[in-house]
Amino acid sequence: MKYDAEELKIAPWLSSYGDVPFHLDYPDTSIVTALMDSRNRDPKQIAISFQDKKWSFENLAESIKKTARAFSALGIKKGDRVTVCLPNTPQGVYCLYAINYIGAVASMIHPLSAVHEIAFYLKEAGSKTLITLDQFYAKAQKVREVAELDHLIIARISDVLNPIKCAAYKMLKERKFPKVVEDNCVIKWNHFIHNGSSVTEDPYVEMKGQDIAVILFSGGTTGTSKGIQLTNLNFNALAYQTGTMCHNTIAKKKMLAAMPIFHGFGLGVCIHTMMFFGGESILVPQVSVKGYAHLLKTSQPNYIAGVPTLFEGITRNKEMDGVDLSCLMGVFSGGDTLPVELKKKIDKFLADHNATVRVREGYGTTECVTASCLTPYNKEKEGSIGLPFPDTYYKICKPGTQDEVPYGEEGEICLRGKTVMLGYINHEQENAETLQKHPDGHIWLHTGDVGYMDEEGFIFFRQRIKRMIVTSGYNVYPSQLENVINEIEEVRTSCCIGVPDTYKMHRVKAFIVLNDGVEESEELKTKILAHCREHIAKYAMPSEIEFRKDLPKTLVGKIAYTVLEKEEEEKLKKAN
Repeated sequence: MKYDAEELKIAPWLSSYGDVPFHLDYPDTSIVTALMDSRNRDPKQIAISFQDKKWSFENLAESIKKTARAFSALGIKKGDRVTVCLPNTPQGVYCLYAINYIGAVASMIHPLSAVHEIAFYLKEAGSKTLITLDQFYAKAQKVREVAELDHLIIARISDVLNPIKCAAYKMLKERKFPKVVEDNCVIKWNHFIHNGSSVTEDPYVEMKGQDIAVILFSGGTTGTSKGIQLTNLNFNALAYQTGTMCHNTIAKKKMLAAMPIFHGFGLGVCIHTMMFFGGESILVPQVSVKGYAHLLKTSQPNYIAGVPTLFEGITRNKEMDGVDLSCLMGVFSGGDTLPVELKKKIDKFLADHNATVRVREGYGTTECVTASCLTPYNKEKEGSIGLPFPDTYYKICKPGTQDEVPYGEEGEICLRGKTVMLGYINHEQENAETLQKHPDGHIWLHTGDVGYMDEEGFIFFRQRIKRMIVTSGYNVYPSQLENVINEIEEVRTSCCIGVPDTYKMHRVKAFIVLNDGVEESEELKTKILAHCREHIAKYAMPSEIEFRKDLPKTLVGKIAYTVLEKEEEEKLKKAN
């Protein structure tokens, strides 16, 4: 049993937890209906901005309807799957809501995915329509060689820029891209939109909360990527919950939408939450620390969200010197573990730049869109990922079972609520393992993550179960080691993995990136190991340290520890 409105005795201080209720009433409508409701409330309010150009909700709604007619002209109908392979651009937003408008399903994928990855995503989703940018046209043509496509729609950044920036972009970048040749499959965006004018009847199809709206793909850091089916209710509930956790202050406010739209965090929080409440999403198609810092300075957003590596880079960026961040009303970190020392560093950075808020760490999985737990604004505990969202329930179970463990004891994080997915596509075994009916009659999502809950209901994340290192029979959680190593002033970041060992089964190896100007040396290795001995058990000590200039990243910016594991496996094979 975990906290509920009738169970405040578990967390008595929650009675003073601002204006966050335990239960909300969710609209049984589509995501595009939620956006149109915002348009009806305030049509002149800015909805999205991109490269200094702005779209009001009225403008955006009109563009969505034109895009919906264009999809209808291609023969796309209710239930069809359409693959959107775009960064954070206006066309990406048009497509998401236009596809929903006609009752189809948007499959969102990374535009930097490899040819065979895109082919896999198309097949997995059952999609034969792909939208991407002209700069990826050559790759898209290769996709056609290995996947069946009926329609390939090619958009251009220049199509949505103001005249001056359009001319500059064409001169500096677009002329270098391969020439798009239209045929019976390939169509340029402008022609695609023009053809929609032939559709005289409104192609709108009414959708309900339980209808599938979006397919997102799991990150693939722990195995084969799987298509995750998410409903209109999943996204509308997430938006409503997120806005409520922000005390319903989002209307007319600005969010720096740097997290990508093919990621639950970016799509659910940075885009749809703002559209749901009538706020503005500042679209960032390509993230760099320098560019992000510039946007922070020039656009003065009210909300920012990112992964820990992005925030860490910002704290070291010289362009942020003297920048006033008093505009910030919310700073959210997710997508990866936020080390305690880095949180302290970010909080100090914010305070030094006149921000009145601290970073709030969240937790979630793509299987529930994104965050389902967040640090409260008025109470935080070191190392905690906070409290569940409204109508979201957590419990900690003994791994491999449905048996709940006592407060303070580690186990598998399980949750249920309005944002939990319908299930994976074509993976019935994984569905049965992940979505389990418990004795209470509810379906619980088994996250595969290790953590614990304290007596006040705060959740503490420890590690992915599959990433746990077992050495000499002991369980070692890499993130705990990384937190210890990251405390050292010379260290920027680290990643610990298990390396096969004939005696221990696995031994711990640490990969470390040093701060700028710090030289690698045996003396520094000795210092790091001495620090580790002070803070971690002997069996968890790294047996080897390797300094790196950088660490491999996944497409969504997490440290790709599986790449390091594969490198070590290859070394072992060659050695034998």
